[in-house]
Parts: sequence; C-alpha cells; structure tokens
Amino acid sequence: MDAPTQAELDDIRASIDNIDAALVHLLAERFKCTKRVGRLKAEHDLPPADPAREARQIERLREKALEADLDPAFAEKFLNFIISEVIRHHEAIRD
Repeated sequence: MDAPTQAELDDIRASIDNIDAALVHLLAERFKCTKRVGRLKAEHDLPPADPAREARQIERLREKALEADLDPAFAEKFLNFIISEVIRHHEAIRD
C-alpha cells in the first residue's frame, strides 16, 4: 500500500475510533437514565417492560434510520438489544 493510501486509511480509522468512543459514552449516559426509570418503576410496582413504549421507540428509530440512510432493520435489531438489556437491569433492581 502506498503512503497516501495508508495515511487516508489511518485518518478514516481514527474517525471510526472517535465515533466508537462517543457511542460508548452515549450508551453509558442512556443506561444512567434507564436505571433511574428502573428504580422508579420498582418503587411504584410497575412492570420492568413497557411493550407499547418499546414498539413506539422501535418505529421512531426505524424512521430515523431511514432519514439517516441507515438500514432500519439494523436499527431495530440494535434497539431491541438495548431494550433487552434495559429490561434485564430493571428486573435486577427488583431482586
């Protein structure tokens, strides 16, 4: 690989690394909020899952994905993974 190509590849990868770090920080912030929700639900004996809200969130994210030129099926899988982890946390709060 020639030097200009390597330099461009390194620049792109540095951007990817920065985006990955930002995603981790955003997810951590999101989970701080969902833990607060879990505690509130536990205090008021509300169920850990909220299927109606989850469906609305999935639909909203699918629309956002389309707007961002991202595969909506991927966005849905990603959100479903996050939702399942949030529910697991909410269930653990009750234990």
